[in-house]
Formats: sequence, structure tokens, C-alpha cells
Amino acid sequence: MQQSYWEQVVADGFRLPQGAALDELTIELVTMLGDTDPHVREDIARSVLQTWIREGVYDDLLIGLGDGLALGLKKGLGEEGTDTVLRRSFSASVLSEVIARDNVTHGLHPAAVLTWADQAVGWLLGERDLRGWTPNQGWANAVAHGSDVLGALSASRHLSADELRVLLDVVAERLTTPTRHRFSAGEEQRLAYATMSVLHRDLVSIETLEGWLERLAQAWRDDARPPSSRAAARENTLDYLRALHLQLLLGVQGTPAQNVASTVRPMPAVRSDLLLALQATLRSSAPWLYRQR
Repeated sequence: MQQSYWEQVVADGFRLPQGAALDELTIELVTMLGDTDPHVREDIARSVLQTWIREGVYDDLLIGLGDGLALGLKKGLGEEGTDTVLRRSFSASVLSEVIARDNVTHGLHPAAVLTWADQAVGWLLGERDLRGWTPNQGWANAVAHGSDVLGALSASRHLSADELRVLLDVVAERLTTPTRHRFSAGEEQRLAYATMSVLHRDLVSIETLEGWLERLAQAWRDDARPPSSRAAARENTLDYLRALHLQLLLGVQGTPAQNVASTVRPMPAVRSDLLLALQATLRSSAPWLYRQR
């Protein structure tokens, strides 16, 4: 299709064109998620797919759509500084919408969602291109879009306490893996928000969370790696813990888990104990600065 065709779809309020073959349109839209033009990638491809998913256009085709998006997570994985990150990152963004739709409609078999979870986790942990904004292609935002997938998964009825603990481990591994990229586009806020969604499920114990915080603290306690390779990971981890502390302190609304809960809890059950544990962890990052309890 020419770009003007899709511009008209957007101008018509994202209505599915009459007589169009949805499967062919979808293949083109999914491919466009990797376009280097941010208008094509975001304003057209992602916006059309998001709208059609939310409006139920794909309700009978979610498995095929999700599988196609999951394939996009593998395109060029391991590359850094190339355009292939765009397809991976925006495929993840739309995959989060597919999972979120199932959280509402309850139409998918557990195997489909758990398979996507494995594929998304493999991509997020294997992603080396963590750029937020790129000068020529606009937003790449792999960590932010990966956070959205984790948030959608956190609300899935197919994920129990064991799987939620895995999501927390994924956050810890992503943060503490050596990288030269410093967060600069609010990635720590998105990761913290996804974590809050996990916490709002009230399935993870404080003992598990304390052990998880200890693992995160290794970002500044581990002296085995040279400082140049661990500095960005250390600062990213600290930014994340500060964001999580503030979100837990003030409370957040509209997390994926809250959105699908029958009774919305304003605060996770572990809030009080976790705040104390978070404060202790943050104090340990700069004992010369923070007053010790």
C-alpha cells in the first residue's frame, strides 16, 4: 500500500477499510513497525494496530498476531546502533497490547501467553541496543517497551506467583547487565511502574522481595568488573530503585494489574515492609551520604 492509503485510514478514525483483507493489511503494518520514519512507525503502524486490537478487530486472530509480533523480537537481536532495534522494540510495544487485550477478553489459552512471555523475556535480556531517542529515527525505547510487556504480563491470569517472581528476576538481570547506555527517556519510571503492577497482584512475599533487592544491590557492591563497564548499570539500577521507592510511597493508579482486578487495591499488601527494605538498600548505595537507621 502507498503511505497515502494508511494516512486515509488514520484520517477516517482508524476504521477498517471495507473489502480489505485483514491478514494482508496486518502483514504490512507489522513490517512497518520497523520503518525508520517515526511517523510511519508510530503514528501509522503502531497506532492502527493498537486501535484495532483495543476495539476487538483482532479478537479472533490474537494468536496469529501475537506470533507474528514475537517473530519481530528476533530481527537483528544482538546488534547495537543499527536500525533493527526499531522492529524489535515496536513489536514488543504492540505485543503488550495483545496480552493486555487477553487480560480483558480472556480468550487465549495459557500456552500462547506463556510462550510469548518466554520470547519477550529472551528478547529483553538479549537486547543490547538500549538507546532511548535516536537523532535520525526518533524513539527506539527498547527498555520502555519491554517494561510495557512486563506490565501486561504481570496482570495476566496465566501468570502465578512463580512466574511473577521470574518477571522480577528479569528486571534485576536487565538492570545489572553491563551496558554503556544510561537511561535518559524515563526508562526507570516505566520499569518501576511494571514492578508496581507485579506488586499489586499481592502474590510475591516480602522475603522474596528482600532477596531480590539484595541482588539489585550487587550493582554497586560487586567490584569484580572494571568501573567503566558497570557504571551505567549501577546508575540505571539506582535510578530505578529511587523511582520504585517514590511510586510505592505515593501510590500509583492504572497499572495493568489494577485495571483487571475485581477490587482495586490502592496499595500493595507488602508496601510498609518493602518501603523499609527499599530505604535500607538505597542507604547502602551511599553510606557516606545517607543517615543510617
